[in-house]
Amino acid sequence: MTLAAAGVDTGDTAWLLAATALVLLMTPGLALFYGGMVRTKSVLNMLMMSFVSIALVTIVWLACGYSLAFGDDIGGGLIGGLDHAGMAGLAPDSVQGTVPTLLFATFQLTFAIITAALISGAVADRAKFGAWMVFVPVWALLVYVPVAHWTWGPGGWILDRLGALDFAGGLPVEITSGASGLALCLVLGPRLGFKKDAMRPHNLPMVMLGAGLLWFGWFGFNAGSALGANGLAAAAFLNTLAAGCTGLLGWLFVEQKRDGHPTTLGAASGAVAGLVAITPSCGSVSLLGALVIGLAAGVVCSYAVSWKFKLNYDDSLDVVGVHLVGGVIGTLLIGVFATATMTGGAEGLLYGGGLAQLGKQLVAVVAVAAYAFLVTYGIGKVIDRAMGFRAGEEQEHTGLDLTVHAESAYDHGVLGHGAPVTATSSVPSSVPAPQKVKKQA
Repeated sequence: MTLAAAGVDTGDTAWLLAATALVLLMTPGLALFYGGMVRTKSVLNMLMMSFVSIALVTIVWLACGYSLAFGDDIGGGLIGGLDHAGMAGLAPDSVQGTVPTLLFATFQLTFAIITAALISGAVADRAKFGAWMVFVPVWALLVYVPVAHWTWGPGGWILDRLGALDFAGGLPVEITSGASGLALCLVLGPRLGFKKDAMRPHNLPMVMLGAGLLWFGWFGFNAGSALGANGLAAAAFLNTLAAGCTGLLGWLFVEQKRDGHPTTLGAASGAVAGLVAITPSCGSVSLLGALVIGLAAGVVCSYAVSWKFKLNYDDSLDVVGVHLVGGVIGTLLIGVFATATMTGGAEGLLYGGGLAQLGKQLVAVVAVAAYAFLVTYGIGKVIDRAMGFRAGEEQEHTGLDLTVHAESAYDHGVLGHGAPVTATSSVPSSVPAPQKVKKQA
């Protein structure tokens, strides 16, 4: 049987192939985004936490993750079966809608990868790399996979029983990563010098480049979730662009009003906040709704990133303030701005749907956030007791690049134009050459 005879649409397949590549590119983009935000002494470690997530999550997904997330439900809407463990039964002519099932599985894999990588920003500068490598596959299996099944899998309780809407990942991606990041913050504790030392981004051009790659990839993330080259994909594409723009402008407005300076970091963060919020809603709201959702996320998240100082949790790169808060905003506002034109039925409060859809969205948000937080906290505690999750004080002071990876991102003599290395540089003068440093994970 040829693929054409099996019902594969070549246009839809071509678009989803491109969208899958775009979403995979988001993880290297995230690595640059996060890498530019940390100090010079832990840049490579930050990049590695994202890149290793690609390999670790892929192995888990191929072994059993896809089957548990998208296999036929066997647990009352909670989990799928193992019929496709090891990708069994997914022949090249197997079809999901109008695209090959193998392609659909790969597309969904890229979502799982970046979700795990997002969490790394919450524990930047202080997590053991070895512990992170244990955490990622366990977390993907116990947190991401069940929530993906609830939200998108056949028979999942959020989709089929509750009726909450999530087009491209507000619940499985944004809220799980944000809530899980908060849990790990509490397990590891704050960085040395938190609320005392300035911990500014070391390379803002790198941050902007990473944000640009994320924005570029996000079109595959959102518009690709239509699973076809069609009008819904076009609407999701435009909504994604619009929300990213208003998120950027909203954040800059707050910075100008509050601080007197619109910043490049604010522009990058605002765009990401708008993109986060539109992720669950891009296939449910009109263009007007997308503009408002992006703006709301840009404004609210710009304030939310400062909550860590008041509540004393060290979310290093604002995973909680942007992804959890932005994901909650975007998921809840579906209950306000959803239109029947986009959803094919469900309507939000402003379009005559009353409070029913908003209530469903709220239940889904609370359930997913609580589940992700509690399970992640448990995973983190077990790993911490078994092998230690927090890097040693000397490792953290010296920097994880040198002490863990025996590498440095920069030639500091050149970076400092020949100036002597100081205590504020990433490699103190007392640190021996990389080949003499004992490597620890």
